[in-house]
Amino acid sequence: MRLGEERERLCEIGSRMVDTGLVLGTSGNISVRRSGLVAVTPGGVALDRLSPEDCPVLDMSGEVVEGERRPSSEVPMHLAIYAATTTTAVVHTHSRYAVVVSTTMSELPPIHYNALLLGGVIRVAPYATYGTPELAAHVRTALEGRQAALMANHGAVALGGDLDQALEGARLLEWLCAVYVQAKMVGEPRVLTEEELVAVIERAARG
Repeated sequence: MRLGEERERLCEIGSRMVDTGLVLGTSGNISVRRSGLVAVTPGGVALDRLSPEDCPVLDMSGEVVEGERRPSSEVPMHLAIYAATTTTAVVHTHSRYAVVVSTTMSELPPIHYNALLLGGVIRVAPYATYGTPELAAHVRTALEGRQAALMANHGAVALGGDLDQALEGARLLEWLCAVYVQAKMVGEPRVLTEEELVAVIERAARG
């Protein structure tokens, strides 16, 4: 079976996404790239009910080279990200607070220094119908220089060197969104300044 190990990992990560509430039902999708091929979750199947055989393998043009199930409708977005970056894993969620922020804001400001782990300010890609080249293009632009982005009135996407890293990015983004939303209930969140963020980067560099 082509990309057998990667397809098994898609199933494991899919179950973890459901367990942690990052997706509900058949929402969300995941992919991983290796040796010019992409294994992706199928459309219309809950992520905690997958078997490796359910996950089709595509070439970089989107042609299915192995698997019987229809690939996720968001394949254009995944392939656009792979074409524009060196990342090897993509996680797309419909998590609650990410959707809340994506419907109300054009970007998520850095109110906590952990935002730097995703590149700083998180951009919100303009709305477009799911599965379209327009959405893929918007997301690709929003991800420039970032490890994650929000998708207006839709959800979130995170990248990683492997599936675990991409999943952790998605979890961190959801946490940052939740902190912002809950802070707004108390008052106006204080956004970290460029100087404060640079100080964090310099502190981390010193170990």
